Amino acid sequence: MPVQPNPKHPKAQAKFRQGLALHEKGQLAQAEGLYHAALLIDPRHAESIHHLGILALQTQHYDYAVQLIRQSIDIESANPAAYSNLGMALEDTHQPEAALEAYDHAIALKPDNIEAMINRGNVLQTLKQWDRALSAYDCIIAQAPNIPDAYNNRGNVLRALSRHEEALSSFNQAIRLKPDFVQAYNNRGIIYQQLKRFDAALKEFDHALALQPHYAQALSNRGIVLKELGQLDQALQSFDQAIALKPDYAQAYGNRGGLLQETRQYAAAYESYDRAIELNPGITALHGKRLHTQMHLCLWKDFSARCETITSDIKRHEPVIDPFSLLSLIDSPELQLRAAQIAVAQDYPENTTLGDIQRSSGHSKIRLGYFSPDFRNHPVSFLTVELFEKHNHDHFELIAFSLGRPVRDAMQYRVATAFDQYVEVGDKSDTEIAALARELGIDIAVDLGGYTIHSRPGVFALRAAPVQIGYIGYLGTMGASYYDYIFADKTLIPPANRHFYTEKIVYLPSYQSNDSQRLISDKAWTRNALNLPETGFVFCCFNNNYKFTPATFDSWMRILKAVPDSVMFLYADNAVAQANLVKEATHRGVEPTRLVFGTLLPREEYLARYRACDLFLDTLPYNAGTTASDALWAGLPVLTCTGQSFAARMAASLLMAIDLPELITDSYAAYEARAIEYATNPVSLKALKQKLSDHRDTTALFNSDLCCAHIEAALIEMHEREQQKLPATLLP
Repeated sequence: MPVQPNPKHPKAQAKFRQGLALHEKGQLAQAEGLYHAALLIDPRHAESIHHLGILALQTQHYDYAVQLIRQSIDIESANPAAYSNLGMALEDTHQPEAALEAYDHAIALKPDNIEAMINRGNVLQTLKQWDRALSAYDCIIAQAPNIPDAYNNRGNVLRALSRHEEALSSFNQAIRLKPDFVQAYNNRGIIYQQLKRFDAALKEFDHALALQPHYAQALSNRGIVLKELGQLDQALQSFDQAIALKPDYAQAYGNRGGLLQETRQYAAAYESYDRAIELNPGITALHGKRLHTQMHLCLWKDFSARCETITSDIKRHEPVIDPFSLLSLIDSPELQLRAAQIAVAQDYPENTTLGDIQRSSGHSKIRLGYFSPDFRNHPVSFLTVELFEKHNHDHFELIAFSLGRPVRDAMQYRVATAFDQYVEVGDKSDTEIAALARELGIDIAVDLGGYTIHSRPGVFALRAAPVQIGYIGYLGTMGASYYDYIFADKTLIPPANRHFYTEKIVYLPSYQSNDSQRLISDKAWTRNALNLPETGFVFCCFNNNYKFTPATFDSWMRILKAVPDSVMFLYADNAVAQANLVKEATHRGVEPTRLVFGTLLPREEYLARYRACDLFLDTLPYNAGTTASDALWAGLPVLTCTGQSFAARMAASLLMAIDLPELITDSYAAYEARAIEYATNPVSLKALKQKLSDHRDTTALFNSDLCCAHIEAALIEMHEREQQKLPATLLP
């Protein structure tokens, strides 16, 4: 960074030259003294001020560096090196727009200033001005075709634009010019990882580590690939090694937290996320991950404050939380739309790599593609399997695209049997999957995953089919123009809420498909076997723990206090959550013994367990979905409190479909009053259970033939509109 001086005051210039010589040898303190000595002779000696700014930059006093370098420019405005160094200082003070302006000045004064040109391209990357950044690197390469950094940086821009093959070509050229370019090997590994070419990715990271064994970033990226391959112990070891080498490596802690969260080690995941945020609060996405992990632990520390922070960050368009995690925290369809739109802009922008999609060639049947990572023992398949089986194969050809790791269990076999083709694509890139869907002539693509774990919105961003729909796996808008429709009903999305959805709404009489063949064990659970008291009313909720908010738990505790000898039967999927729930109950003046915790059971026995309960109490803002229909199928009434968002109206949708509106409330006060009424009035509860029994087989909720018929009618109308080149529209 030190530069040669221009002629100035002779004595000041002599002191400056002495300082510069020491500066170049790394003797910074001595150099600083001589620069100050020059300024005592000539207070306007611009180069001494400039180099004091460089020293401040090198010693990480970035604000002071900006001040000094600007002062030198005020004296001598035609120094390109000063503008270039000012740009670096402004980058370090998180002023990318000002840094860009400084680099522009440097290049205007010296058009062949390659260092400034490269730094300018880097700032454009920071600003996510990808097209301008690409042009910047292309310009550098045109002027100086043998600079490895230009090709490496160009590859990073192409990666951000999802132009993976071109990115590989750039990284290859960087490595040809500099065979020991460890960062280029690492970046090439990231591309292979994104292309799902995991063995090739591992080879790249291993090559980088062979060149530089202490390269923490390559170790962390290696851990990500090992996680994708299911080698979880080795992945954790890689993250730990990266952290050991670089204890302040926030992103490695974040990656470690993601692995631990996915393997349900929530307490350890929370600690990793917390440490990552402590090291670098600017990794905004980790704030949402930490809060979602807290909810799995029922650790409600700073819950309200953290929700407020997330709200304000979303309003500033910060990628602070993934859309799925938000559903269980804040009941706001507006915020959920914004979060989805942020995710689209950040991770899943519309991608035209495959070009315009061609309309179907007029095959005799509508080719219907269902995309899911959950074709296995999973709530999505529990709900949809009979829909797949009921589809009319005279009108539809069904193709399943399995996005997850291959699984072979009873549900996967049943799902696969229902399809004309079952294609495993979990090891393929988004581009490969979308291209395959086009090759197979899919007319309508149904995304059953949305923003849930292992789902692939990027496939839909590439346009896998002329018509694309979101259904059942993710309860909200995708916030993307390339999703044409969303299935719903008028309880889930009242007309007044339509503007919170980027998709056109397809209104079904009843939203949720169901499996009328689900079996309930004949086992008659005794209260003693379930650790329930022999007498007293049994409320229950077997929703996931992350759906338990402080407000919902407050409501439950007020209900227990109002109903003597009652208990709350819950499922806690980790010991920390159970301990925290007991602590929270005690804090609210409820005896710990009034919380009873069930264990994980085989599905048929789990359904039978509902028969030992008296009333299911739902959660808000993320209602029960599969769990609610399970309870209703087993004959247990579900009491819900509705909100505004899709997920907050799910149970109400089910209750309307089974004609039990009396179980729908719209405030915690009404919810509590209704719970207490049923718990203290056995006659009323008995009549309610009888009505549920009468309606189970006569209403829409569990009528899979009716559900399939309505969905197929909508699919046919969508297809006909598309064939006529008509845009998506509200249906019916």
